[in-house]
Amino acid sequence: MRVREWNDSIVFLHEVAPGAADRSYGIHVAKLAGLPAAVVSRAEEVLRALDEGREGHKPLARIDDLPLFAAQPAARPAKTSAVEEKLKEIQPDALTPKQALELLYELKAKL
Repeated sequence: MRVREWNDSIVFLHEVAPGAADRSYGIHVAKLAGLPAAVVSRAEEVLRALDEGREGHKPLARIDDLPLFAAQPAARPAKTSAVEEKLKEIQPDALTPKQALELLYELKAKL
């Protein structure tokens, strides 16, 4: 595929050419796919760190030390609702059809 860089972006020329690409365009494709800017930015940081490790003759950083989503705020554990707690207790295979219907009404009332 022929690709041209333009204004810190890429343009796919919709032309397949023989041979390999001169480099990877994964981060550019991620931008085109609409990944969040924070994720794309972090990917660029990770790529830079890996490139510097190769070019500076330093040992490459372990990929585990460069987590892509490290810049994202840590997800907080969500509080479980009464409906979720009740659903965890249910054993669907042990319910009769009537019990299942009654349970649905009970859960709906809790919402």
